[in-house]
Amino acid sequence: MGTRILVTGGAGFVGSTYTRMLLGPEGPDGVEITVLDKLTYAGNPENLAGLSSDPRFTFVRGDVCDARLVASLADRHDEIVHFAAESHVDRSTRSGTPFVTTNVLGTQILLEAAVRHGIATFVHVSTDEVYGSVDLGAWTEEAPLAPTTPYSASKASADHLALAHHRTHGLDVRISRCANNYGPRQFPEKIVPLFITRLLKGLTVPLYGDGSQVREWLHVDDHCRGVELIRTRGRAGRVYNLGSGVELTNKELTALLLEACEAPAERVRHVEDRKGHDSRYSVDWSRAHDEVGYLPRRDLRQGLAETVDWYRKNEAWWKRPEQ
Repeated sequence: MGTRILVTGGAGFVGSTYTRMLLGPEGPDGVEITVLDKLTYAGNPENLAGLSSDPRFTFVRGDVCDARLVASLADRHDEIVHFAAESHVDRSTRSGTPFVTTNVLGTQILLEAAVRHGIATFVHVSTDEVYGSVDLGAWTEEAPLAPTTPYSASKASADHLALAHHRTHGLDVRISRCANNYGPRQFPEKIVPLFITRLLKGLTVPLYGDGSQVREWLHVDDHCRGVELIRTRGRAGRVYNLGSGVELTNKELTALLLEACEAPAERVRHVEDRKGHDSRYSVDWSRAHDEVGYLPRRDLRQGLAETVDWYRKNEAWWKRPEQ
C-alpha cells in the first residue's frame, strides 16, 4: 500500500494543481489521493477532469467542518495536505463569518481528527498575508503575525492552531506561507484571472486606488512544488515561506496583462481603494531553499502569457453561469 494523502480543497485552483501534479508523470511513486471538496463557487470538478479513471484517485464531496466525515477520512489516510479555505479578501470585508467558519473551525476539526487517528504528516497551506504589510525588506518565518483583514486574520488563527497541535500533541505539522499565486484555473475574482477574462471580453478592468500596492508573484506550479517539498522534506513544527523574489506594483502587473491580452491602456478604470489594503507583501524564502531545496522555476512574463492563452482557449470554463 502506498502513502494515502487526503487533500482538502482539492477541486480549487491550487489544490487541483497539486493533485494533478502528484498523479502526473513526474509525481512520486506509491501515492493514493483522496480529494475532499465542498464544491463552493470556487471549487470546480472540471479542474480534476481526467482523474476519475485513475485507481489512485478518489473524490469526496464534503465540508471540512463536517467532523464525522473528516474523522472517517482521517482514519483511512496517512497524511493530510490542507488547502481548503475561503480566500478572497474582498469577500471577507463584506462578511468575515464564512472565513472564520471554514478557515478556523474547519482547520481545528481537521487537526483534532489528525491527532485522534494518527496522521503522520499534516501540511497546512497558509499565506504571506498573515504577516501584514512590510515597507522594506521581507518577512522571515519568525516575524510576528499582524493580519489586517478578516481573511488574513482567519488564516493566522489557523496557523496558530496548527502549531499549537504540534506543541501540545506532537502532531507533525508543517506550514507553508506563499506569495500571490497566478496560473490556469484560478477563479475569476482575483486580480490576474479577473483582469484577463474582462480584457478578453472587451471590458475595462478595475484597478484599486493608484495601483501602487506591491505584491510578490508566484506561479501555481512553483507553489505546488514547494508544498510537495515541504511534505516530503520539511521538519515538524516548521514554517516555510514560499516566494519568488518577483515583486510588481499592481499598476505594473496590469501593464503586463494589457500587453499579454493585446489591450490598450484606456481599458484601465481606477476605482476606490480596497478597505485595509496592505501596501506591500514580501517574504524571505531562504529557509525553504536551504532546508527543502525549494527554487521557483517559472518566468513571470512567460507564465502570464501562458495563463492568458489558457483562459483564451477555455472560455467554457470561466463563462460558467455562476461566474
